[in-house]
Amino acid sequence: MQIHLAARSPFSLQPVVLSHGWIRLMPFNEEPDHGGMSYIDRLSSGKVVELKVSEIPSGVTVTTSGDLNPTEREEIAQKITWMLGLEQDFSAFYALAAQEPKLAHVVTKASGRLLRSPTLFEDVIKTILTTNTQWAATKRMCANLVNQFGASLPEDPERKAFPTPDSLAATDEATLRSETRLGYRAPYIIALAQQVASDQLDLEALKDSDLPTPELRKRLLAIKGVGAYAAANLLMLLGRYDDIPIDSWVFKMVSHEWHNGEPVGPAEVKAHFERWGEWKGLAYWMWDWSYQG
Repeated sequence: MQIHLAARSPFSLQPVVLSHGWIRLMPFNEEPDHGGMSYIDRLSSGKVVELKVSEIPSGVTVTTSGDLNPTEREEIAQKITWMLGLEQDFSAFYALAAQEPKLAHVVTKASGRLLRSPTLFEDVIKTILTTNTQWAATKRMCANLVNQFGASLPEDPERKAFPTPDSLAATDEATLRSETRLGYRAPYIIALAQQVASDQLDLEALKDSDLPTPELRKRLLAIKGVGAYAAANLLMLLGRYDDIPIDSWVFKMVSHEWHNGEPVGPAEVKAHFERWGEWKGLAYWMWDWSYQG
């Protein structure tokens, strides 16, 4: 079965797929033959399906196996629209980027959209898994979560969807520490799953919230395990680009880009992107850095 979805022009699928590391985390998978991607999803009905996404001139086509009822098709359409940012309007950013050589590629490649998970719950957990660790460990922890707690794809039981809040809320901290090997993150993941599963926390409502960015940041920082860097990353995924996720990597990049390799701090990083206003985070993310070390 195929579902065709329109995207706001200009649009290119591959820049979204490769916009950051999420495509390397289960249950995402890159499909290099056609520049698309696949994702194993558990629908609200409980059905587990593989969603294969490829580009068409007006947007994307989503191919799934098996029969889907109208409600399931609509759910998939809404999820893919969110995951790929099909409705996002970057015209204002493109107008500014066209005047900056370091961002010219954004316009020519129709970049700017950031790949998102279908739920903010999944994005928060994956973001927590990136903190204070190496990327290889992030991939391992995410794979362990999916393999241990995710629902299986019927036609290929070894492939699984991301765990639901209910499935993670039903486990315990000891299991997440010893078997899933999440370390200090285990109590954060349990607490988040329990809050979402019991409806104490409605993360999905934040996706289309009209809260000012500072207030939205406070809501994210109130989640245990989410610090300033994680909150800035999540704001980017929520389409709020007026903050910069600052870490040691950006210090290195800014140092070599503008300060001849001399040490810099957060103030210097923010100063160089302040002129981009509401787009400063995206300008940082898409910047064509001179230093490649």
